[in-house]
Amino acid sequence: MNFKIKFFTIPLFLVSSFVFGQSTNVEGSKYQFKKIAHHDATPVESQGKTSTCWSFSALSFFESELMRMGMKNVSPLSEMYIVRKAYELKAEKFIRMDGKINFGEGGAFHDIPLVIKNYGITPQSIYSGVTSLSTTTGVISDKRGEGYNHKKLYEELNNYMQNVLAPINNGTMESFNPNWKKGFNEILDRYLGKVNENFEVDKKTFTPKSYASSLGLNMDNYVSLTSFTNHPMNAKCLLEIPDNWAWGESYNVSLDDLFNATVEALKNGYTVAWGADVSEKGFSFKNGIAIAPKDESTIEVKGQDSKGFNDAGADRNSNAFLNPTDELVITPEVRQLGYDNKTTTDDHGMHIVGLFQDQKGKNYFLVKNSWGTNNLPKGYLYVSEAYFKYKTINVYLHKDGIMESVKSKLNLK
Repeated sequence: MNFKIKFFTIPLFLVSSFVFGQSTNVEGSKYQFKKIAHHDATPVESQGKTSTCWSFSALSFFESELMRMGMKNVSPLSEMYIVRKAYELKAEKFIRMDGKINFGEGGAFHDIPLVIKNYGITPQSIYSGVTSLSTTTGVISDKRGEGYNHKKLYEELNNYMQNVLAPINNGTMESFNPNWKKGFNEILDRYLGKVNENFEVDKKTFTPKSYASSLGLNMDNYVSLTSFTNHPMNAKCLLEIPDNWAWGESYNVSLDDLFNATVEALKNGYTVAWGADVSEKGFSFKNGIAIAPKDESTIEVKGQDSKGFNDAGADRNSNAFLNPTDELVITPEVRQLGYDNKTTTDDHGMHIVGLFQDQKGKNYFLVKNSWGTNNLPKGYLYVSEAYFKYKTINVYLHKDGIMESVKSKLNLK
């Protein structure tokens, strides 16, 4: 297969060119955000037309971890290497479970340690995941519509897996193909490219596993926190979302502990990966803000969100995005009701890199997204305390970033 690919070049150690000090969310807004804490991150990227936010956000988080640990010239890690290897693990489990688990594009933060422990990792420059089949144009950039497009990849993988599964469902096991992984990997090769088992970085030769080891990241140091009242507090629970195909666990903590642990982590130099519902009227990437207003009727919504929540989605307009407004008071009961009645859903993974306050002293998290840079904060947005408490699915962070009062409840060492 011969084709030419142009790459969107990403400098090694950069943070957003947007200056986060005393800043606002969109032109004409009266919100004024004052920095409390802000930490370095690699440049904003676009996940394109894929449902792979979990890989983009988690790797952005780990890149910031490398910066926190003192690494100079941090190279972006390969999101598509993670995506590819997660598909391999997901497919194997799908067959072992006779198709009774989710086989989709989505995932969760703990998929990244799972892949790295099993397969390692490569720099993005070594495994871009770009072929003429995996993008709309063969060009990777952060412009909407010009990045990855996995619609056909997923359709082909899913059709293949359904065919592999058919003899199990039909009771015709004599026609089951025990060597099905060969054909599965051939599809991944065509769409994402073959994996280089040996590659060179800075004149040193690595395998994916040895490169992962060279980074100095201990995957056992990272944990997930969630907060739902249908599970015991301060104990591990299964994260009950469709994309948790790997059955990863989270520590279930109180709502106050979830919020305060995130705040204190940021104040102490740690960033946090964030899984959340972004289908709410108050979540507006275009306006660079997410809020939980008392009166949602002021928000006008035009259009529809994309099924995979991979772009800014429906157009949301309201004075509430321009003027500080009263928000809902979020209690554990309010939060749980949204989860139980399915108005709170697991939509999107992002990366919290900062803590800010508006002119009224209300807290906001500065969140790095993976939808490109087509908004005023250049790919970031400000998320209010109320929105975070209401619509967070889970957070993922280094256990040393968790405040001692919470760690002691969880018996975390």
